[in-house]
Amino acid sequence: MSAPPVRASTPQSGKMKKDESFLGKLGGTLARKKKSKEVSDLHEEGRNAINSPLQPSSLALLPEDTLLEENAERSMLDPQSRENPKFKELQRVLIDWINNELEEDRIIVKDLEEDLYDGQVLQKLFEKLSGRKLNVAEVTQSEIGQKQKLQMVLEAVNEVLRPHGWAIEWSVDSVHSKNLVAIVYLLVALVMHFQAPIRLPEQVSVQVVVVKKKEGILQSSHVTKELTTTTEMMMGRFERDAFDTLLDHAPDKLNVVKKSLITFVNKHLNKLNLEVTELESQFADGVYLVLLMGLLEGYFVPLYNFYLTPETFEQKVHNVSFAFELMQDGGLRKPKARPEDVVNLNLKSTLRVLYNLFTNYKNAE
Repeated sequence: MSAPPVRASTPQSGKMKKDESFLGKLGGTLARKKKSKEVSDLHEEGRNAINSPLQPSSLALLPEDTLLEENAERSMLDPQSRENPKFKELQRVLIDWINNELEEDRIIVKDLEEDLYDGQVLQKLFEKLSGRKLNVAEVTQSEIGQKQKLQMVLEAVNEVLRPHGWAIEWSVDSVHSKNLVAIVYLLVALVMHFQAPIRLPEQVSVQVVVVKKKEGILQSSHVTKELTTTTEMMMGRFERDAFDTLLDHAPDKLNVVKKSLITFVNKHLNKLNLEVTELESQFADGVYLVLLMGLLEGYFVPLYNFYLTPETFEQKVHNVSFAFELMQDGGLRKPKARPEDVVNLNLKSTLRVLYNLFTNYKNAE
């Protein structure tokens, strides 16, 4: 099929378009200048305070930022911090985690600020993590209704987190106003408290500009907010269980547990002429975990689903993650351990996974 002929513009039509384009640009320029003048007048007090020699800042203020009550304050994420690659990576990990947790509810989060501020997703996420049903309205459109729902959700969250020493760095107003730092603080706290099987980027900090009105004058200051520390520090606070006690205080009993687990896994792996002598090292590449799940559940795992001889860290993580999926398919809860920790020869993580299998399959032949 031939392309339609291209019609050349006549000089007259070209001139008209040029004139129309010029008038359009002129009108747009005048309108923009007028609007710019109005915005400039509206923000004058705020700009003077923010850009004063004592408190320099390049942050653009919104009208609501300048209309503060006496001694009231408002915090805003510094634009440079918003573009921080580690901060962006933290948001991506949190979004993937939420979507994975709420997959059965067919909820897809794309933007933390836009999708979490009304409390709907936070409600579903907290219910999934805690196993507790909240008596709140399912869907509400009004701002008052959204804040009421958010209030009930955050009260339930704080009720769980506060006894463990969490500093509550979020509020109904901050979350509903789409304060990204407050939302991320809340999500990181949920990840750590419920021991989510993900790895958060370490040492993520952002700069926040705090604007406060004192004696009728706006003052600003920069504050560094630490969102994550090291994985060991973040997870160690809430991950202590029987295995921590064994490692710290009863190494003799720990050896008894390890021997019991080795006997259990070999009872099944021996069917494939395989034998385990070291738990942390021989399960680190995920191969034995995958094969063990097939033996426990009585099926053959196709070799194309995992790496039989993994060489890279990523391939080993894939194998362990796949084994975790098989465990969930078998009716087990998602392991508290992270695939990366098993690959990194973390003994406690490996023991937790194997003990969970032992508890559920100890009578399997």
